[in-house]
Amino acid sequence: MMKNWLAAGALALTAGLTATAAQAQTTTVPGEQVGLATGAPLPEGVYALNTFVYRSPDAPVVNSPVDVAVNVPVLVWATPFVPLGGRIELLVAPPTVFAFGRNGGPTGIKDLSISVGTFVGGIWAFDLGGNFGVSVLGGVYLNDLNGDRGVLVQNNGAFVGAPVLSQLASNTYRAGIAASYTGDGYNLTANLTGNFYDSPGRFDGANVAGFGNTRGPFVISDSLNLDLTATKKFDLFNEGKPKFEFGAIGYGTVNVGNAASIVGRQGRFALGGLVGYDFGLFTAQAYVARDVVTQARFVDATGRSRDIENTEGWVRIIVPLYSPAPAPAPAPIVRKY
Repeated sequence: MMKNWLAAGALALTAGLTATAAQAQTTTVPGEQVGLATGAPLPEGVYALNTFVYRSPDAPVVNSPVDVAVNVPVLVWATPFVPLGGRIELLVAPPTVFAFGRNGGPTGIKDLSISVGTFVGGIWAFDLGGNFGVSVLGGVYLNDLNGDRGVLVQNNGAFVGAPVLSQLASNTYRAGIAASYTGDGYNLTANLTGNFYDSPGRFDGANVAGFGNTRGPFVISDSLNLDLTATKKFDLFNEGKPKFEFGAIGYGTVNVGNAASIVGRQGRFALGGLVGYDFGLFTAQAYVARDVVTQARFVDATGRSRDIENTEGWVRIIVPLYSPAPAPAPAPIVRKY
């Protein structure tokens, strides 16, 4: 059952704040789909996932004044519809971004949260046989409906920067393709995601009073993300079922299209490891990754240019909420002669 739960595709948004050093911009969080066999179709039913990530940059507070977290609750309905042999799965997710000031003094950044436009979308997933599966995804983050511009303010009330996530000035249109192998306890998955924007984009309403141009227009760059998973499940305690999961992960993002107009041709890639356990009623996963390639830079006190490398910690809970009762076995036919 663990393999089936891990097929649920979860969705999220960026943790790269524009008020810090430039990061590659994307609404779907790089690494959000790590650990999920997103290429494999789910059995019919309803599934809930919650994924939380906390990012801490290795850079002075003056260059990276905040840590960032993202929480993404997702509801997935694997429908009974299988046109051309592929299951239709519908998704909804209302992500939230959090920023936490790294300096508690009067010039430190005040903690804040930012609502991201609710994601609605669908997956068309095919079982190709031999434990191989592929899927395609399409959907949209409805930022024009309920996305938040976000304003960074110091603890003393002074303005720092706005908007925090300029890409939320436009609905984010998302497309993706994934392939998975799930035989022999393995989860070998590659997931490519594209984010596309109406650019330039504007936030609704007026500018935030006293904070300059928080409305826009803002030139928004499209992006590509790649999430990679290579894990295996083990029966460590001879329970008759492999419940522990261990393995390696990697993920990254790069701006494409008109990137030079907003943050340059920025990108990053991180590597790490994942551990998971199947508790029966739910499955838990945790993984940690650190940037091994990044184009985000800062200048230190000696005048040297250095990379801003991030360490990210993730926690995920996967719960199957409903599955249709199996069809009863046909009653034997009894004939009297």
